[in-house]
Amino acid sequence: MANPPSYETLPEDWQTALFVVAHPDDIEYGAAAAVARWTGEGKRVVYCMVTSGEAGIDGMHPDECRPAREAEEIASAGVVGVDEVEFLRLPDGVLEYGVALRAAIAKVVRQHRPDVAVTINFRETFGGTNLNQADHIAVGKALLDGVRDAGNRWIFPEQLTDGLEPWGGVRAVWAAGSPQATHAVDVSDTFDAGVASLEEHKAYIDGLGWEGWDPEEFLDGILRAGGQGLGVTHAATFEVFPLGWG
Repeated sequence: MANPPSYETLPEDWQTALFVVAHPDDIEYGAAAAVARWTGEGKRVVYCMVTSGEAGIDGMHPDECRPAREAEEIASAGVVGVDEVEFLRLPDGVLEYGVALRAAIAKVVRQHRPDVAVTINFRETFGGTNLNQADHIAVGKALLDGVRDAGNRWIFPEQLTDGLEPWGGVRAVWAAGSPQATHAVDVSDTFDAGVASLEEHKAYIDGLGWEGWDPEEFLDGILRAGGQGLGVTHAATFEVFPLGWG
C-alpha cells in the first residue's frame, strides 16, 4: 500500500481571505471546515460566487434555481461564520477563461483587499480519471491572473473610480482539494461545522438524486485522507501558488 502524502502546515499569518469559486456549494466539499477554524480565530473570510449555480438542478428552471441556491449558500456561509457573500451572477456552466472573467475577479479583489485568495481544484482532473468541471478550471485560472491584474493600476483602469484603488497585497492563491496539494490545515475541531455547512445545500443535494448519500460520511472520507498527511484526524488540503518574484 502506498504511503499517504505528507503535507506542510498551511500558513495562517494573515487576516483576510477571499474565496472565489464558480458555484454555490463548491467551498463546502471540505474547505468550509477550514473556514470555520479561521473565522473562529477572528479572521475575515469573504465568499464570491462567480455564478449562482442556476444550471445545476435538472428538475428546476434556472429562474427558480438561482434564488434557491443563493439562499442556501448564504445560510451555509453563516454556519461557518461568514457574513460577506457576493454573487457575480455570470452564466452557470459556460464560463470562459479570458479578459472579461479576469476583470470581474480583479474588481472583487480590489474591493475586498485580501491577504490570500482561495478557490477549489482547477486542475484537469480530481486526481484520477474523473474530469474536473469547466467552470472550476476557468475560475481558477482567471483568479491566478486576476489577483495580479488587481495590483496594476494600468490594467482595468476603468474600475478605479469612487475611491477604488489597486490592490497588490495578495500573497498567494490557494486551491482547496487539488490533486497536487502540498499544504493542509487541521480541521479536526471544526469538522462538524463543515458538515453542517454542506447540509444547508439541501435543494442541490436532493436534485442530484444520490440515493443514500451522507454528507458526513462523504466529508469524513475527504478530510480524514488529508488528516493522514498532517498527522491529525481531519485536515483540508490546498495547493499553494505563491505570488511575486520569490
